[in-house]
Amino acid sequence: MIILGIDPGLAIVGWGIVESVRGSVRPIAYGAITTPAHTDIEKRLLIIKNDLESIINKYKPDEMAVEELFFTNNITTGIAVAEARGVILCTAYAMGVKVFEYTPLQVKQAVVGYGRAEKNQVIAMVTSILKLPAPPKPDDTADAIAIAICHSQCAGSAMGKYFNQRKTH
Repeated sequence: MIILGIDPGLAIVGWGIVESVRGSVRPIAYGAITTPAHTDIEKRLLIIKNDLESIINKYKPDEMAVEELFFTNNITTGIAVAEARGVILCTAYAMGVKVFEYTPLQVKQAVVGYGRAEKNQVIAMVTSILKLPAPPKPDDTADAIAIAICHSQCAGSAMGKYFNQRKTH
């Protein structure tokens, strides 16, 4: 199975493609979609849509895993990220890619073994699991790969089915 992991954002959308075969995961490609600051939000959202379509067309993922959003202090930033996430979900749906969602806690638990792991621990585990020569940059890309790894471990499990039971597409 080819899995596209997405760490949603407006300035940076991290993405990572992995192949999962019988419990083993290997990297295919990864990177980040970036949008220029001080650009109209409509244009930034269009850049995200167009770049994501190109990634989906090139790598043809079977499924996409996206991190769920949690708002903390800055609601204005959270709204912009939610808008970008909406474009990401809509693009995947329009292109026939089934979407699964995971919380940061689930991702950290699956990749590090501890739901409250620090970012550097997640990056180290992603680098180790995929035997990468160097940690993926930027951090959003490492997060996206972690989300894809999480889905590879959870998709067929009872817990994965429970958390994604509302998915019918």
